[in-house]
Amino acid sequence: MKYLLGYPETLLAQVRELIAEGRLGEMLAKRYAEPHEVRTDRALFDYTQALKSRFMRSAEPLVKVQYDQKLKVMKHALGTHTTVSRVQGNKLKAKREIRVDALFREAPAAFLKMIVVHELAHLKEREHDKAFYQLCQHMEPDYHQLEFDLRLYLTHRDMQPKGID
Repeated sequence: MKYLLGYPETLLAQVRELIAEGRLGEMLAKRYAEPHEVRTDRALFDYTQALKSRFMRSAEPLVKVQYDQKLKVMKHALGTHTTVSRVQGNKLKAKREIRVDALFREAPAAFLKMIVVHELAHLKEREHDKAFYQLCQHMEPDYHQLEFDLRLYLTHRDMQPKGID
């Protein structure tokens, strides 16, 4: 249960029980049955821009948002935010980009929203501190529950047999 490190033992015991009874996947499927239609990079850019426009109009503009096949889940990279700086004449121009792990193409809609909210929050707050999480909750009131359930989803996903190559 590598995605659940740091959670209280009582909570981990409940998760182990769900796994032992084979009910973790069923519970997640019931709770997060709503899929999304955000399958392309363009659709992801539009989806992210809509959230940004609603909650963070004054934040720096985004130039790129895309799914990324190369992100590695365990290296804190369900999504990334980067600033690409270039010198143009005598000015330094910064361009903001967000990349979202390609696994979110097929993940439930709530998990895609959670990861986009997380990366958008980094436009204003660089560190994972109290202000960062307050901003995440402003954009998605159930942020903390979604983050935990995403960790359950990743745990369940890792337990599934891998496809034959």
